[in-house]
Amino acid sequence: MLGSSADTTQEGDKTPAKLNLAYIWMISAVAALGGLLFGYDWVVVGGAKPFYEAYFHLTSEAMIGWANSCALLGCLVGSIVAGLLSDRFGRKPLLILSAFLFGSSSILTGWATSFDLFIVWRILGGVAIGMASNVSPTYIAEVAPPAWRGRLVTLNQLTLVVGILGAQIVNLLIAGSGTQAETIEALRASWVGQLGWRWMFTAVAVPSVVFLLLAFFVPESPRWLVKAGKAAQAKAVFARIGGDAYAEAQAQDVAQSLRREASGQADWRELFKPAVFAVLLMGIGLAVLQQWSGTNVIFNYAEEIYRGAGYDLSGIMFNIVITGAINLIFTLVATAFVDRAGRRALMLWGAGGMAIIHALLGGAFFMGLTGPLVLGLTLAVIALYAMSLAPITWVLLSEIFPTRVRGLAMSVSVSALWIACFGVTFTFPLMNKALGAAGTFWVYGLFCMIGFALIARFVPETKGKSLEEIETQLGAQ
Repeated sequence: MLGSSADTTQEGDKTPAKLNLAYIWMISAVAALGGLLFGYDWVVVGGAKPFYEAYFHLTSEAMIGWANSCALLGCLVGSIVAGLLSDRFGRKPLLILSAFLFGSSSILTGWATSFDLFIVWRILGGVAIGMASNVSPTYIAEVAPPAWRGRLVTLNQLTLVVGILGAQIVNLLIAGSGTQAETIEALRASWVGQLGWRWMFTAVAVPSVVFLLLAFFVPESPRWLVKAGKAAQAKAVFARIGGDAYAEAQAQDVAQSLRREASGQADWRELFKPAVFAVLLMGIGLAVLQQWSGTNVIFNYAEEIYRGAGYDLSGIMFNIVITGAINLIFTLVATAFVDRAGRRALMLWGAGGMAIIHALLGGAFFMGLTGPLVLGLTLAVIALYAMSLAPITWVLLSEIFPTRVRGLAMSVSVSALWIACFGVTFTFPLMNKALGAAGTFWVYGLFCMIGFALIARFVPETKGKSLEEIETQLGAQ
């Protein structure tokens, strides 16, 4: 399929289109490299954690939580900045800027000479993550034909989990003999404790350079071009995607959608119009649910979770790679089913199933069960998350907002996601100490139950609809 064209009539398109699938996949894949770097930079800290903690002499739950979560403050800043700048200057410049920040921050973090500088550069890396998490799925959604949009936006999540697995494999290979250290002093004195963990962070500079170079060659989002009054350029991009007739129809649809809205530059006040605000609340709810479903703590705090389940450091590092492999496999499942089963069904399946498994996982810790049972339950949670809340949340966020305020609304929702992510990441060590692993996972299970109810009540099905049709369906004009 990648190298072919396809004759197809898209629901919501006014004319049949001969889609240039090779070109569509190519530009989407370049944008999705932001997801790969996002995944690597976000998860690398989990594998490097025992080594940089020993190096910087971190002992308290608060300091450990701060080191693990500080980048998420940068994510918040990056998502806000991306929302403001992408609506004003376009999606492409923000892709380029995020690539540059990924590369520079990874090197600076890896070779930080003090804990304070480590924190500063991790926050800068978080800015890059926040930008990419906002702009990459938005860009892909705006270039993708309706029948392919779910799969193409999920491609961003697929590259994200490839980045996660890549970070986990790199961490395992670099850790090597350092996992055999029996004391903190021995761990600190080892090559991994002194230098190895630095290369775990630095490795992401290589794909960052690739992303930076390729980002210069993708076109600007055609929907943004229409909004910016550059209709001729927008039609040229649409034409390369699906031919002249497709270009004319798509440009008219976007222009008509924009004419239905107030004239002038979009600003924050428009987000508080009742219809738009209702959709914005839906987006915020989905973003918060994705994080407080609790799955991400398994990636960031695998050491504590698997150590509590009876594994040594060598077993922990190996288990981390298994979680990444499961994450990748079931993201591929999501890619296959998102445009068939639909967004809503997958979200309900994921939230409901995760609530049950979190309850079982909490029960296992409560009864003192360890080893393969705990590993199996955590893998089951990751599998459900990877085929539902993880990718589909990004698909829905890229779809539900009106063209006119998409950048701003996406910025607010992604900011809410990163605030929630900071909260869940920072509080895990504190909750684990206060409630134990059992109580902590039961709390996450409760959030999944609440999320199931909210999805069933408020989230519509959007598969197969154009972005303009979704806008009309939700009444957010």
